[in-house]
Amino acid sequence: MAKSISAVFLSVAYLIASPALAAEELLTKAKQLFEPIPTTAPNLPGNPATPAKVELGKMLFFDPRLSASHAISCNSCHNLGLGGADAESKSIGHHWQLGGRNAPTVFNAVFNKAQFWDGRAKDLEEQAGGPMMNPVEMASPKAHVAEQLKGVPGYGEVFAKAFPGEADPTTLANVQKAIAVFEATLITPNAPFDRFLKGEADALSAPQKEGLALFMDKGCSNCHNGVNVGGGMYAPFGVVEKPGAELLPPADKGRFMVSKTPSDEYVFKVPTLRNIALTAPYFHTGKAWDLRQAVAVMGTSQLGVSLSDDEVDKITAFLASLTGDQPTVTYPILPPSGAATPQPEP
Repeated sequence: MAKSISAVFLSVAYLIASPALAAEELLTKAKQLFEPIPTTAPNLPGNPATPAKVELGKMLFFDPRLSASHAISCNSCHNLGLGGADAESKSIGHHWQLGGRNAPTVFNAVFNKAQFWDGRAKDLEEQAGGPMMNPVEMASPKAHVAEQLKGVPGYGEVFAKAFPGEADPTTLANVQKAIAVFEATLITPNAPFDRFLKGEADALSAPQKEGLALFMDKGCSNCHNGVNVGGGMYAPFGVVEKPGAELLPPADKGRFMVSKTPSDEYVFKVPTLRNIALTAPYFHTGKAWDLRQAVAVMGTSQLGVSLSDDEVDKITAFLASLTGDQPTVTYPILPPSGAATPQPEP
């Protein structure tokens, strides 16, 4: 009798302990693949942040006069009120032209391996110059940017504070440095998933924990890992099965257009999944408007599996836990144009 009672107690103890044990194992496995977003902005190599430089970068980020038309700013396509993206399949640029690809979020971009879908910019500083001089986006000739800002009364003093000791601080290079430093502050810590990684077991709901387990077990985390849950590598879109032409247009060969390496055809930078619930539409084409659809497509195209509706729901629930604290940014007061300010192009 004593042995049977002991066996019952051991069975009950196992049943009570097993959920906690499973949760502990889930956390252990997750911590091997992911890291929480830090609570402070990282330093950029060779471009130290100062309050004056961050403030200048914020002003430039919101200033449409960096575009030839004076109508488009960085915030136009990377709207800080829309998850750092613009809720469009493709952004509207100079003379109503459409950009070539969906605008990726600027939030947490500092943690990416490289910038743009094809990785053609090695860091935020290099990326900042791309849209300004792209004829489809902001369409400013290279010499126009510094000339424009030198013609705006009030900017000279702001540049001098941000780059003290420089004889001529109002340069395109310093524009890019200031914007990069500001963008590095646009991080979104304290997501439920971050709190879970730090040991707060109840930060994720039961469906989110099941979704996390599926995310790791199915192989999603083979590409989407690290602090940004993505952004750290390149991968072909259609590892197992190429999606249709709407999601993978034959003319856009991805990283091949940068590297000219045949094996890079239809290879793209793996996007971050941070704040993914806020940044529809999805993929480089911006043609998937529903996150559940995007999850299902990734199952077939990248993993070669048909996820069940229940699995899609749980993975989508987990992805919602990647939404962090959104940056609180006060819209800057910009110096007004003057008589010497170059006029916008019609």
